[in-house]
Amino acid sequence: MECKIYQLGRNNPVAEAVAKPLGLLVVGISALLVITNPSPKDFREFAGTELAEQAVAEFCPPGKLPLMLRLVVQNCPELIRAQREPLGALADQFSQRLNFGLFSVYTTQLAGGQLLPQLSLPGYELKTLAVAGQFLVLKATESNAP
Repeated sequence: MECKIYQLGRNNPVAEAVAKPLGLLVVGISALLVITNPSPKDFREFAGTELAEQAVAEFCPPGKLPLMLRLVVQNCPELIRAQREPLGALADQFSQRLNFGLFSVYTTQLAGGQLLPQLSLPGYELKTLAVAGQFLVLKATESNAP
């Protein structure tokens, strides 16, 4: 009975049969990730939408706005959602992008006092992963210091 033992490396038909398709798969997936790595413009759109929805949840529930403001603001959610573009630009202004080619990581640091110095607003720091055309908030922290 003859037993063949194959070594990894040269002249190994099993390794060669697996390596070529695997190599092509890795190259293909890498190319796809590079192509679909979201751009700063994509981040602005994502951040603007996220900030608008957070603001709607914070300011627009029934009874949340003062009576005088409710007389002026007829449709609170619509008013806030119309500000997606400026909110995205604001997030971009306070964000830093680390582009790794296959994906990006955005770090947004926003002190409440930077926005409205006359109000005591909390600060926020967010880390967002951008990969394959998608965004995922990895970490969000709030600080009480303005």
